[in-house]
Amino acid sequence: MIKKSKKERVVIFLDGSNFYHRLKDPELGFKNTLYFNYKGFAEWLANNRKIIECIYYIGLVRKEERNTKSEKLVRSQQKLFAHLKKQEWQIKTGYMMKNNEDYKEKGVDVKLALDIAIKAFKNEYDTAIIVSSDTDLLPALVIAKELSKKIEYIGFGHKPSFGMQHYADISRLLIKSDLEKFCSS
Repeated sequence: MIKKSKKERVVIFLDGSNFYHRLKDPELGFKNTLYFNYKGFAEWLANNRKIIECIYYIGLVRKEERNTKSEKLVRSQQKLFAHLKKQEWQIKTGYMMKNNEDYKEKGVDVKLALDIAIKAFKNEYDTAIIVSSDTDLLPALVIAKELSKKIEYIGFGHKPSFGMQHYADISRLLIKSDLEKFCSS
């Protein structure tokens, strides 16, 4: 009797801000990222493995009174959230903190790192596919690997994270031709 092997389970953890800014970099030059095909991208990353969950992490933009820019950003983010939900992505938010005229994302990396570690501990995946070049996630990767989970780092060819590559079991660096089929610009 031949024993069936179970299909490898993957969870895709995507750092939304990191991903957005890399797509906009001059090396890739994608302009219209609002309608990116996240579902197709996830299926491509999973490569016939079983997708347990796709999670998009981002700082939540809040509307400021008498600030048309913030109103526009909130509307764009709500369109993005609706687009992601239609494509079966879960959204986890941190917040945006204003520092002078700049905004910084807060709490996003912590949520992402905790999810990597907690889901590994709960045995919710075999492989974590991490679409982020943020080395703040390294302690979570170490924990997941100690729990016998595989780490797949998805970065960008023009700005790889050598720290993430070092800790990953598999490292894939995206180039423009990899992404064109998922982006409408």
